[in-house]
Amino acid sequence: MNIMIKFAFILFLAPLISNAQFISDDDKLHFGAGALISGATYTFVYTKTQNKKKAFWMSLGASALAGLTKEIYDSTKKGNKFDTGELVATSAGGLTVSIALEIFVGRKKRKSTLQCCDVRKYRP
Repeated sequence: MNIMIKFAFILFLAPLISNAQFISDDDKLHFGAGALISGATYTFVYTKTQNKKKAFWMSLGASALAGLTKEIYDSTKKGNKFDTGELVATSAGGLTVSIALEIFVGRKKRKSTLQCCDVRKYRP
């Protein structure tokens, strides 16, 4: 039993000691930029076409393309290199917003099934 407690203690402290789970501020900015681009693209495409599938793929593609373009531009500067982590962060932000909008946009409201409590229809 004593070994199990020590093992559990080490297991829960390991993430606090290691830097493997570190997310830089620049990656957070890339995530936010991807989310913003994806949200704007999804809204624009969905309002023009009323097609959720097309809006999803176009918004995801726009955020990935923006991340790819930025990394290619950064790699042309002296002392910089292509950073796939930032590209993944931008695409992940776009994917997150695309999925959220895919779920919630265009849903029709359900009518209430509780008609007995509707005050407007009450007649004494």
